[in-house]
Amino acid sequence: MAKKKKKKIDENRLIIKFLACTVYMIVIMILFVCSYKLFQTKSDITPWQEVESTEQYSYIEISKMSEKFAYYEAENIGIHFVIETEDTGEWRTYLIAINEDSYDKYKEIIDYSYERTEEVPDKIKVYGYPVIINDELKQMAINNLGNFLPADNEIEINTENFEQYLTNSYLDTTQGRKEYFNLILFATLFLLFIMIALLIFTIFDRDKLVDNLDDVIEETVKSTKEKLKGLNIMPKQQSQVQAKKLRKQKEKTKKNNKNKKNKTETKPKQDIEDEEII
Repeated sequence: MAKKKKKKIDENRLIIKFLACTVYMIVIMILFVCSYKLFQTKSDITPWQEVESTEQYSYIEISKMSEKFAYYEAENIGIHFVIETEDTGEWRTYLIAINEDSYDKYKEIIDYSYERTEEVPDKIKVYGYPVIINDELKQMAINNLGNFLPADNEIEINTENFEQYLTNSYLDTTQGRKEYFNLILFATLFLLFIMIALLIFTIFDRDKLVDNLDDVIEETVKSTKEKLKGLNIMPKQQSQVQAKKLRKQKEKTKKNNKNKKNKTETKPKQDIEDEEII
């Protein structure tokens, strides 16, 4: 009997472990996808033409570049025009800020832009964060843009259309990439590690929840039966046993009543026989 009970417990435990592992796997998959999406969002580098916030780390691929037209001496930062050319041949003009100590990095492109050399240099991809252009810098850009743009450019840039063609910000390449603490990503990864640990503990029989679940289920069933008895609500099997007892009791009562009746009918005859003997 004990062996049969143990076998039943083992079967129940196996089912519980399977269900628990299935739930863990589903949760792990969901958390993994969420973590990956959050990480991608955090680690993406946005092309300059798609930038929507000054918090977005972005890049411009430079094919031509001007000499500086504005200079901040305290920071040793120069503001330059750059041209980004697409594969279709279409080009756009933007503003970037560089540390002037890195001027040599851009010298070949600058020389080519001013036709000081005929050798076409490789494009340079620069990274940084957007900085909003103030009115003073905007006016300086408008005044100097004509010295850099190709001669066939027919668009006159002014304060009205400046943002349409050059955007409202410049790319500050002097800012290194910032690492922001992402609470949602941290919480998601934390839950992911917990779920993986629970899965491993369950597989290797170290999950206390699964170990004690059989006892919990048994106690719950026992408690439920006791409550049902208190409410005079019996399971089907108990009802059948009770009905059988009631039938036997009725049959016994009926038989006793019949015996009493027979005794009552035979008593006068006995009295007559007694009188004749006297």
